[in-house]
Amino acid sequence: MNKKLLLGLALLAFIVFLIVNFGHYLTLDNAKAQQMLLNEYISQNVISAALIYFSLYIVLTAFSIPGAAVVTLLGAALFGFWTSLLLVSFASTIGATIAFLSSRFLLREWIQTKFGQKLQTINQGVERDGAFYLFSLRLIPVFPFFLINLLMGLTPISVARFYLISQLGMLPGTAVYLNAGTQLAEIENLSGIVSPSVLFSFALLGLFPLITKWIMTKLNKNPTSA
Repeated sequence: MNKKLLLGLALLAFIVFLIVNFGHYLTLDNAKAQQMLLNEYISQNVISAALIYFSLYIVLTAFSIPGAAVVTLLGAALFGFWTSLLLVSFASTIGATIAFLSSRFLLREWIQTKFGQKLQTINQGVERDGAFYLFSLRLIPVFPFFLINLLMGLTPISVARFYLISQLGMLPGTAVYLNAGTQLAEIENLSGIVSPSVLFSFALLGLFPLITKWIMTKLNKNPTSA
């Protein structure tokens, strides 16, 4: 059996193991229940607690384990807005990049070999405008971030570009969740955090670079004479 296939199956089994055995801890009710106990530990071990939180967040994102939203809220409640923004912003991007690289290593060669001709137009589009597409997708919360990580790993976009665009694109959404997390005790459910008006604002932000690109392309095709 192909070594990459074996590795992929092992990785999938490990993710299922983590979700089955630890997924029930990543709930809003449990986060509220543990907040007081964790606050006591953090007050005495700030640096080690921040490192543990940072590492755990990377693992959650890298393995696409459900519950990142709850952990984000808890981070704000435990560390405050600005510290948690620093921790979550970098941890989420590092984790996303690991997921991106895993997808690229395990699946890209097989996908491109099997569907290379059909994907040629998409590959060319990503090489030309991949940063615009990725930035737009990151700003619109309706697209699951783990799916974006995996799909982008199948494209020709560079690792450095993926990391930088993801860092910037995920920042607004991260800030919204962390701002809500500073009042964790008052949150009843996750659906109320991102209001329709916030979603609409993110959608406009996400479409802005694509609209700008479209306008610039039209202007370049139809230059005005002096």
